[in-house]
Amino acid sequence: MDLTPVTTAGRQIVERYGSSGFRVSGIIYPGSVLVFPDRTVPWETTDAAAVTPESLAPVIEHGDVQILLLGLGRTMSLVPGPLRTALRAAGIVVEPMDTGAACRTYNVLAAEGRLVAAALVPAR
Repeated sequence: MDLTPVTTAGRQIVERYGSSGFRVSGIIYPGSVLVFPDRTVPWETTDAAAVTPESLAPVIEHGDVQILLLGLGRTMSLVPGPLRTALRAAGIVVEPMDTGAACRTYNVLAAEGRLVAAALVPAR
């Protein structure tokens, strides 16, 4: 699905998402991604069961993330207690939602200059 992003110079914006991947700031990424305001990186996670504190280490280690939007496909998935606890210990609030909502919310929060990241699995 195409999104009409708010243009924000120097920030990563999710322009399109679908069943095979994402287009972020003009670059196509097959599969899952971690999107930060300053960069986007491939993410090896393919479903909710594979999301662990270890898989989210790049988010935790980034240091400037206060909100993590967790988009795990067509439907929202609950965040396991240990994962929520690990993120909270790093000062990160996690918000689970479907992938489309996570992409749209990320764009809005990034445009506002919020310290946000998105962990996105394609909407299959």
